[in-house]
Amino acid sequence: MATVRICVCGDEAVGKSSIITSLVKDTFISTKIQPVLPQVTLPPSIGTPENVTTTIVDTSALPQERVNLNKEIRKSNVILLVYSDHYSYERVALFWLPHFRSLGVNVPVVLCANKSDLSGNVNTDQVVEEEMLPVMAEFKEIDSCIRTSAKEHHNINEVFFLCQKAVTDPIAPLFDSKESNLKPACVSALQRIFYLCDRDQDGYLSDKEIHDFQIKCFGKPLSDDDLNNIKQAIQKYAPDSVSEHGIDQDGFVLLNKIFAEKGRHETVWIILRTFYYTDSLSLRDSFLHPKFDVPPYTSAELSPVGYRFFVDLFLLFDKDNDGGLNSSELSALFAPTPGLPHSWVDSAFPSSTVRNEAGHITLQGWLAQWSMTTFFSPATTLAYLAYLGFNPPDPRASTTTAIHLTKSRKRRKRPTRVERNVLLAYILGSSGAGKSSLLDAFLSRPFSPTYHPTIKPRTAVNSVELPGGKQCTLILEELGELEPAILENQAKLAACDILVYAYDSSDPDSFAHISALRTQYGHLDELPALYVALKADRDKTMQRGEVQPEDYTAGLGMNKPLHVSVTWASISELFVRIAEAAMWPATAFPKSEEGGADGGLDRMSLYMALGATVCAGTAFLAIWRRVGKD
Repeated sequence: MATVRICVCGDEAVGKSSIITSLVKDTFISTKIQPVLPQVTLPPSIGTPENVTTTIVDTSALPQERVNLNKEIRKSNVILLVYSDHYSYERVALFWLPHFRSLGVNVPVVLCANKSDLSGNVNTDQVVEEEMLPVMAEFKEIDSCIRTSAKEHHNINEVFFLCQKAVTDPIAPLFDSKESNLKPACVSALQRIFYLCDRDQDGYLSDKEIHDFQIKCFGKPLSDDDLNNIKQAIQKYAPDSVSEHGIDQDGFVLLNKIFAEKGRHETVWIILRTFYYTDSLSLRDSFLHPKFDVPPYTSAELSPVGYRFFVDLFLLFDKDNDGGLNSSELSALFAPTPGLPHSWVDSAFPSSTVRNEAGHITLQGWLAQWSMTTFFSPATTLAYLAYLGFNPPDPRASTTTAIHLTKSRKRRKRPTRVERNVLLAYILGSSGAGKSSLLDAFLSRPFSPTYHPTIKPRTAVNSVELPGGKQCTLILEELGELEPAILENQAKLAACDILVYAYDSSDPDSFAHISALRTQYGHLDELPALYVALKADRDKTMQRGEVQPEDYTAGLGMNKPLHVSVTWASISELFVRIAEAAMWPATAFPKSEEGGADGGLDRMSLYMALGATVCAGTAFLAIWRRVGKD
């Protein structure tokens, strides 16, 4: 916030102008001063919260000045309400606070008992208990209260500091004074902070974790005496929250409640803002969604730092060390987040990736799932990196260091390798061709002979080991009833690395769907493709059509369909072939008729040959002309 605007209100002769003058002059002015002072602006200083500019506006309580008073009240960020005797005190609850409400303003109020030098032997505790607390209990907009004396220059700087803090560090979002408890949103934020600081996830903040937390939030170490005082303060109200293991979550929340109750809510705000919380106790949008654009023909992938973070997270929450995350371990892991990403729910996670025999997601499946999430929606990955507490190696960097962009693959017909580690394949084919069984086999699921038609798109993601030991992540997507819409969507096709045309080799009508697709959507020839004959364990049948699949692919200058069965152990070789074709897309395009299926020139080779011929002809012509001149 750039400016704090303080409106000083109260009955006539309570000392409003004297308080302002005492602040500005740093001493009491005994001579008569004008009834209403002009506006005062204080520049930012070291002692100002958040280094803000402060504007102080004096007002008059006279009836003829009511319009101007109301205008200044509406323009203010905070109201300093001053009283000095019993009559003006009674007017606080009977007139002033109801009047603020009638104007519809919702700003904090600092209650000030001025002229404490005239109170004789009355001490501050008595004034607070008998005068201020009853009013604060009735009017929740009162942020804090203080006794001052302009004549003795007592608490003058402090009262305006409280006004500034009421705006920069408001108590209202944190603490419910009527319930004498932290508000639910504040408790949730503190519980998430506890989770992030509990690095070993044992349910306690150890002494080392508390020291790390202190350095992160306040930039200075915590002495042993201060640490013991903190533990004693917690034990006074919750003895079981402190043990030899450290401070538990309830104790951590209780400590912040104590800060709020004692007027030290700026401490709570320092903690919250260190962990990127806004004044509304939501995470800062720039923290959750940093700028990260994915240009056309490129994709987003996890960087080594990102992979390392998700590996460590998996190992930390696999409490039973069984190599899988069960439902309770997943719930604990996603505790500081809004829950599973929507895309995971839509893809029926964890059935979309690799699970162990107990049905729990494995480390391989966990990394594959995040690779797929980053590929489809890097913004989702960035948001969850923030929720889960990713700390970049460079403290000045953002969560974007956990992902990176791949090189553009706009010209896929060049005979070069695509620089990607995450690949997307669309599985196209007729109903009943075996596409769903292919996805199940990809995830090492047992074969089921029961047919279940696919209505909405279904994805399966797993890692594939290529020849030479290199690993890549392959995403297989079955399009379901959205197949026509997706094949007409250029953005969807641009994201695809390879098309897999699958047909049932035992169904005479299955291949006709593929030839019809390629006829209807001619632009599919702009994508690399692979032809697969499924259910090869059954008797092969002739396809009804003018051309059989082998002759059809030969006419395109492409490899013959691969005959496979999901019941064969060799099915894993198919996924390697799909990944290789996606990595080397130039090998999976239709060739020219002259070249044939095995050794023909692709278009790029043809262009290169034509270029070489033209250059040779030009050189020959130049030499002939020179010889003619000689």
